[in-house]
Amino acid sequence: MTSAAGETLISFKGVQKAFGPNVLYDGLDLEIRRGETLTILGPSGCGKSVMLKMLIGLIGYDAGSIRFDGEEIQAMDRAALSKLRVRIAYLFQSAALFDSMSVHDNVAYGLRERFWDSMSEDEIGSRVSKSLERVGLAGTERMMPSDLSGGMRKRAGLARTLALEPDVLLYDEPTTGLDPINTARINELILTIQRELGLTSVVVTHDMKTAFHVSNRLCMLGKGKAYLVGTPDEFQATRDAYVRAFVEGTVLGDDHLQSYVPH
Repeated sequence: MTSAAGETLISFKGVQKAFGPNVLYDGLDLEIRRGETLTILGPSGCGKSVMLKMLIGLIGYDAGSIRFDGEEIQAMDRAALSKLRVRIAYLFQSAALFDSMSVHDNVAYGLRERFWDSMSEDEIGSRVSKSLERVGLAGTERMMPSDLSGGMRKRAGLARTLALEPDVLLYDEPTTGLDPINTARINELILTIQRELGLTSVVVTHDMKTAFHVSNRLCMLGKGKAYLVGTPDEFQATRDAYVRAFVEGTVLGDDHLQSYVPH
């Protein structure tokens, strides 16, 4: 995918975060551009999902700055965070559907919670139908989550985030547990959504095929920092041992592992 140019929408500067003795970030610097798809890579436990949760104020940070559209996240009060979470939608790894609700009510849930005083049920229904159609699930409104395949559940979760008409979409392991056909379908949806809606997308994934297919740029986390940031071509061309091991799925020797492994 070609590189997207745009002004900085999200910035991490000198971010530090630890859970007890476990230091996840020790001076994380990263800028995310408006309208691009940036994929976050790194080994399990390096803090990829924590990064997304800090961005929407679900988890605080110990030092440094995270700004969205110029505003400091940690300085926001509850009302400001509520507005932020309308602009930044989060697609959870499990899709997080409510099993007791129909597909329609799952997709409508966020709209009813956030716009209960400004949207009628007819308007909500129209938004739900539009969102389901966009992800290829038109006509599933009356189905229950238990009736859906794993791929359909992911797409229903995506429809729920799109219904909010956000500026930013955060994808947490969007293809985990899916077969190759459904993985390809989700990847194409990520591309289509960015192209047609102009959203800024941040994708956390272990799937290198997904990463290279959907991304304008990639960020590899390591040593508590943004270890390498670049285009897919730059990642494929790098000779750095730590990055190559991750990209190629190979094992670093103990001497390299001690030098490169995130602390």
